Amino acid sequence: MKLLAPERRIILKNIETPNLHQLSVYQAAGGYQTARKAVAMNPDAIIEEVKKSGIRGRGGAGFPTGSKWGFVPFKTGKPIYLLCNADESEPGCFKDRLLLERNPHQLIEGIIIASFAVRSLKSYIYIRGEYATAAKVVQKAIDEAYGQGFLGKNVMGSTHTIDVVLHRGAGAYICGEETGLISSLEGKKGYPRLKPPFPAVSGFLNCPTVVNNVETLSTVPWILANGGEAYATYGTEQSRGTRLFCVSGWVNRPGVYEEELGCTLRDMIDGHAGGMKEGAKLKAVIPGGSSTPPLTPEEVDKATLDFETMAKFGTFLGAGGIIVIPDHFPLLKLLERLTEFYWDESCGQCTPCREGTGWLYKMMKAIEHGKGTAQDVANLQKTANQMMGVTICALSDAAAMPVLGFLKKFPNEFKSAREHT
Repeated sequence: MKLLAPERRIILKNIETPNLHQLSVYQAAGGYQTARKAVAMNPDAIIEEVKKSGIRGRGGAGFPTGSKWGFVPFKTGKPIYLLCNADESEPGCFKDRLLLERNPHQLIEGIIIASFAVRSLKSYIYIRGEYATAAKVVQKAIDEAYGQGFLGKNVMGSTHTIDVVLHRGAGAYICGEETGLISSLEGKKGYPRLKPPFPAVSGFLNCPTVVNNVETLSTVPWILANGGEAYATYGTEQSRGTRLFCVSGWVNRPGVYEEELGCTLRDMIDGHAGGMKEGAKLKAVIPGGSSTPPLTPEEVDKATLDFETMAKFGTFLGAGGIIVIPDHFPLLKLLERLTEFYWDESCGQCTPCREGTGWLYKMMKAIEHGKGTAQDVANLQKTANQMMGVTICALSDAAAMPVLGFLKKFPNEFKSAREHT
């Protein structure tokens, strides 16, 4: 087993502290001091520090957080809303759950700072419906924060008002997409919306809206406490800071690890995650959650975990869900399960996604069960290609990209179907 230096922990620094979810324990570790500092600052100065940090959204899209905050029109006369996206539904991702259950006050402190920076008086935490335990923990933390005057009117003695509401979703994957989340929060079907207009201009209730991921907001207190330039010393030139990686699959120590962007994928698997279980050989790695194309073992040996390197290998860092697949596991079985998942989770609004996801699943099912033909493989590729970039949101792409990735990089897995007439 490879020995590796300790993780570069920023937001997980105190995660193993007993009862960290309680306000008194969080405060004993210095909690809410940065929020107190923030409400005495110029909001624009906070946005500038976040811009200096170079942090990009940790929910999957990777858009620069400071720029997103800066896009908000502050003088429209409309209320501004901050939405925390805690609808963590991507298979292979479970980092936000850890933060919600173990350190909810860090998230709330980040929301206070972000709300003050973007001039928002009301925030919502949209949490995945299946996260029942996390919802209870977060609600208790919100109540504690109100009890201490950290939320509500005259936050921490300032003239600012910040209200936070926890809203539970109903189990729809599509509501992890920011405009689908907004539709759901408004009481409508969780249908994604065409952009533009972007949420920063017209989002929740047709008002300026900022949507940030749990991990992103949880990082904000550290950035403001230590400075954006200090955060930017971590990571690479274009992928700044640290981030959480969820490692699952055939490894000895599956879990959530915090590391600098730019660390090697091999160090993450063989070091932090303890290497392959039972001495198995590596067959493939899905690097950013189930919707991202896979990497071959040869690519894994060369890959570093940053936005730019993943793009060079034809995939994405996504939400940081690293799924490790051993040599003995059939990839066709995996693809059958993934295509069924995306078929089930399609909201049905766009025809290429509504119909295409079902076609992908039915063809994969036939191929995986030995009933597929060479024509099925050809149609699988054709269908997936025609689903790319033609729908309102990226779910159609999310269903198609793993299929195209496995067809390209693991063609031998489909050999039996090609030989079948």
